[in-house]
Amino acid sequence: MTPRVDSEVGQLRSVLLHRPGNELKRLTPRNNDQLLFDSIPWVDRAQEEHDAFAEVLRARGVEVLLLVDVLRETLADTRAHAAGVQAALDAKRLGEALADALRIHLSTVDAATLTEALMSGVTFEELPELNAGASLVRRMHHPHDFAVDPLPNLLFTRDSSVWIGDRVAISSLAMPARRRETALLDLIYAYHPRFRHAARAYGAHSAPVEGGDVMLLAPGVLAVGVGERTTPAGAESLARSVFADGLAHTVLAVPIAQTRATMHLDTVCTMVDRDAVVMYPLARDSLVAYPLRPNDDGSLRVDGPEPFLQAAAEAMGIEKLRVIDTGLDPVTAEREQWDDGNNTLALAPGVVVGYERNLETNARLADAGIEVLPIAGSELGSGRGGPRCMSCPIVRDPLG
Repeated sequence: MTPRVDSEVGQLRSVLLHRPGNELKRLTPRNNDQLLFDSIPWVDRAQEEHDAFAEVLRARGVEVLLLVDVLRETLADTRAHAAGVQAALDAKRLGEALADALRIHLSTVDAATLTEALMSGVTFEELPELNAGASLVRRMHHPHDFAVDPLPNLLFTRDSSVWIGDRVAISSLAMPARRRETALLDLIYAYHPRFRHAARAYGAHSAPVEGGDVMLLAPGVLAVGVGERTTPAGAESLARSVFADGLAHTVLAVPIAQTRATMHLDTVCTMVDRDAVVMYPLARDSLVAYPLRPNDDGSLRVDGPEPFLQAAAEAMGIEKLRVIDTGLDPVTAEREQWDDGNNTLALAPGVVVGYERNLETNARLADAGIEVLPIAGSELGSGRGGPRCMSCPIVRDPLG
C-alpha cells in the first residue's frame, strides 16, 4: 500500500504502533518525571493492553506495523546501521574516549541488538570496557545512570512523524527526553524499503512541531495546535512547507494552554466523523484559530483570531462542525479530559477507538451515532496519551 493520509477519519488501512518494551522498565521514581511519565507503569499489563489495542485494529482490517520490527529491518541496511550508531552517541556528554568505545562496540552488533540499545538505552554499567577504563565520565557516574537514554515515549508514535497527503513530516520534538526519537524515524523513512522513496513535507531540524498538534480536518485543511510542544514558528514553518508542496490551502494555528493536561491539540479535541469532533467543553467556546493561507506571490497571509469551530467549518466547506462534549458536568469533563477522553482514533467515519474508562464521553459519542470500540488503558495512559497518540496512520482511504 502506498502511504497517503488526507484526513483524520478516512478508512484506516495501515498504521505504525510501538508495543511497549524494555524502555518502560527503565522508568523509576527517580527519573519518571524527566522521562515524561506520571507514574511507573506495570509493563506486562501495558503490553497486554497494547496487544488488545492492536488486535482491535487488525479485526477491522488494519495492517499494524510495529516500530521495533520496522526499525530492525531498517538497520539491516549498512548505511542505516552506521547512522543509527551515530544517533546513539553524545560525545559532549560521554567524552571522546567513552564515545569512541561505544561507537566501536555498537558498530559490531547486529540489527536487533542495536534496535534494543536505541530504544531501551544503555547504562554505564552496560557499556563495554574496551579502551574506556581511563574515562572520568564513566568513573563519576553511577553504574545505573544512562549513557544512552531510553525512549519510553516511543509508545506515542503520532508525535514523532505524521503523514500529510503522500509526504511525511518528521517532527521536531520540543522536550529533551524525546528528541532522539526523531533520529529513529528519520532512519526509517530514509532507509526502510517501504518508505525510503517518501518525500518529506517537513524536516526534523525545523522549529518545534509535534504530530499530536497536527490534525487533518479535511483534504487541504490542517489544524495545528500551538502550546507546550509546538511553537508559533513551528506552525508557520509547517504551513509554508505544505503550501509550497500543494498539500493544503488552509492551516489553522490554534493556541492551546501550555500545560501538561493540554500538551497537544489532540488532548482537547479529535475528529470522530467527517463533520464531527469530540471536544473538551471548556475549550468549545474559548478555542480560537489564526487562519493561514498562501498568497499568489508565495507569501503568507495570516488572519484572525476567529472562533475555532467557525474557522474550521469555513475552511472545510461545511455549514458547521458537530461537537460532542466530553460531559457537561465540569468535574467529569475534567477527569475524562485528563484520562484522554478526547483522544480517540478514527478507524472510519463514525467509528473510533477510545479508552473504556471514559464512560460519560463514550456514552455521549454513542448517543451521537458514533461507534466506540473500547480498549483498556490503565497502564498505557501513564504517559499521558490515548489511542490517537499511540498511532501514526500510514494509509487511509480518501473520503468519498
